[in-house]
Amino acid sequence: MRFCTEPDDMQFHLALEDPATPDVIALLEAGDAYGASLYPAESNHFLPLDALRAPNVRFVVARDGQGTAVATGAIALADGFAELKRMWVVPEARGKGISKAVLADLEARAFDAGHALLRLETGIDNHEALALYERKGFIRRGPFGCYREDPLSVFMEKQLGAAAETA
Repeated sequence: MRFCTEPDDMQFHLALEDPATPDVIALLEAGDAYGASLYPAESNHFLPLDALRAPNVRFVVARDGQGTAVATGAIALADGFAELKRMWVVPEARGKGISKAVLADLEARAFDAGHALLRLETGIDNHEALALYERKGFIRRGPFGCYREDPLSVFMEKQLGAAAETA
C-alpha cells in the first residue's frame, strides 16, 4: 500500500485490490458508461471483471482518506510487454494528481514484473488521458496484440526503466 498526499492536501492510498467488490464494480461501471457515451461498443476495449481477476493482471484502487474508492487502474502482463487497462478517476477527484499516482504505481509494478515496455489503447476523445500519457513519456504507435486499426483508437507505448524514471 502506498500513501500519497497531493499539494491540495487530498490524501489517498493505492493498493492492489480485488475488482469484484461493490464499490469498485460501481467505479468500473461508471468508466464503462463514460466510454459508451463517447464510442460505439466495437471501439471500447474494456477488460471484463473476470479478466481483471486473472493471475497476469495487477489491479489497483486509489481510496481517499475516508476509504472511498476514487480511481482504478490495471496492467495486464503479456509476452514482452504490459498493457495499461481500466484507468478511471471519478470526476470529483480529478485534478488532484491521482491519475499520475495510479499511472506511476502501475509503471513500477510492470517494471518490477520484468516488463520494460508499457502499451495502451485509448480513445481519440479522451483528451485528458491523452495529455497525461504524452506528458508521462508515452509515444503513439500502431495497433498491437489483438487490436485492429480503428479511427477512434489511439495506441501508445512507453519504455520503462531507470532512464524513464528520471523524466
